[in-house]
Amino acid sequence: MRADITQQNLYLLLAGKAAAVAAFIAEDEHISPLEALTKFYSSETYRRLEREETKYWNLGPVALYQDYCPPGH
Repeated sequence: MRADITQQNLYLLLAGKAAAVAAFIAEDEHISPLEALTKFYSSETYRRLEREETKYWNLGPVALYQDYCPPGH
């Protein structure tokens, strides 16, 4: 049986993706994982990720991190 991603069940995917992106942020910015996670949760990228209609949940951690990073980073 195939489970469709909806706004009601999207939260099941978010924690793992956020943690993976936060690991990149922590390494790149030399901050703690908790600080990195807080920064990611405050970002426009995360706001798009938590809305099912954007389909950002299809993106992997690298693509999400690239979207999070400012241009020229």
